[in-house]
Amino acid sequence: MAEIHELSAVRLRDALNSGELSALQAADHFLRRIEEQNPHLGAFITVTAEQARRDAAAADQRHALRGRGGDALPPLHGMPVAFKDLTDVQGVVTTHGSAALEHRPAVSDGALPAALKSAGVTSLGKTQVPEFGLTAYSENRVAPPSRNPYALSRSSGGSSGGSAAAVAAGLLPFAPGSDGGGSVRIPAAACGLVGLKPGRGLVPAGESSGDPARLVVAGPLARSAADAALMLDALVPGPADASYLQLTGREPGRLRIGVSLDSPWQALFPGTAERESLEALADGAARLEAAGHETSEAVIRYDNRYPDAFTTAWTAGVGSARIAPQREALLTPLTRTFRRRAQQRSTAKLNESLGFLRQFQRDTIAQYARWDLVLTPALAQSPRPVGWFTGAGHGGGYWPAAEWADDADDDYRKQCEYAPWSSMVNVCGLPAISIPLHWTGGAAGSGLPMGVQLIGPMGSEGLLLQVAAQLGF
Repeated sequence: MAEIHELSAVRLRDALNSGELSALQAADHFLRRIEEQNPHLGAFITVTAEQARRDAAAADQRHALRGRGGDALPPLHGMPVAFKDLTDVQGVVTTHGSAALEHRPAVSDGALPAALKSAGVTSLGKTQVPEFGLTAYSENRVAPPSRNPYALSRSSGGSSGGSAAAVAAGLLPFAPGSDGGGSVRIPAAACGLVGLKPGRGLVPAGESSGDPARLVVAGPLARSAADAALMLDALVPGPADASYLQLTGREPGRLRIGVSLDSPWQALFPGTAERESLEALADGAARLEAAGHETSEAVIRYDNRYPDAFTTAWTAGVGSARIAPQREALLTPLTRTFRRRAQQRSTAKLNESLGFLRQFQRDTIAQYARWDLVLTPALAQSPRPVGWFTGAGHGGGYWPAAEWADDADDDYRKQCEYAPWSSMVNVCGLPAISIPLHWTGGAAGSGLPMGVQLIGPMGSEGLLLQVAAQLGF
């Protein structure tokens, strides 16, 4: 058998179910890899090795009882995962990536850990995130920045950057992420993974902060569509003969796919996509056509009021976060700036923005309906250097080893230009998937990953996974 970390999540699940591997063997293997690689990768903030081994041993006991007529095993029996440090895991500190909070162990599991623990997973710890999950990079003042396994000088993206780095580096077989403005798809694209953002309301949310526009959903980060489907099946149980995993083994019918570079940010931040981004889009369209699908240019008209309305909704939660006045100075410049603005903003302004976003959702979905799926680049630029967004010195934003530039608006502009095709999908509540089909060096594993994004109508998660599998992922 291959090394445990080289197995697909589906193959590892099978080995654990059959008894070919024990849950404790799997946990120990991944914990050793974390111990070896996390010091330079920065994927984990907290590693819960002792608890993981206790939970794995308990899983092995359940497996032994099954052989003597006990209950059936849960769908993800013994599978190692980790959770973003934005969601509570009972008995483990939740930092929210913020040095301004007092870090205390959570008294209970959040919705996503509760669902996956019920499905049988073993949690190995908490992964690196930006402060309150606000940014497209995973750097904060709590722990070293999360780095890209394909180039340690580059960012792994955000806000699920630590989880993406861990999966891409073989520290986990797959991982749950959460996505409020691209936070699964951005790091998936940066780290060469499949990242699925389900439609609104399908799975338990992964965040614990305020979200008045209902932007945040939880979804899988995985090395293949089948592995992503395996996690989604555990979160959305259905008939065994109609599982997401089974769907990935079936060919989709011929699809009409609109190809678009239009973005709701382009009027405010008219940055041009880099050559690598355009090459990824062209590569994606060519592969879809070779698979038998019809592609055509999709011209999407977006209302220029979108940036202000989205930013108002996106940052509303940080304004209500409970932070002691004497600890406000420990916030990063971006969080501090957007927190102050949120606190000064009227309720009427927030409600106006939320009303606009509901209309934006209706208008955008009506335009997308001309096609079965819409194809965009996942990112407008190749993965950025660590510290690039923040202006931090010394190659990263880890406090106190680095200084952060006090320019929140420049930081935010860079993020919007880096990932201009992400947030509108959350506003619309639609499913979308990032597929790692392009590399700057020309071949998989060569250079840096550059993914594409496919956006589908409500209920198309299975179709998106089918297409990703059809393209060889």
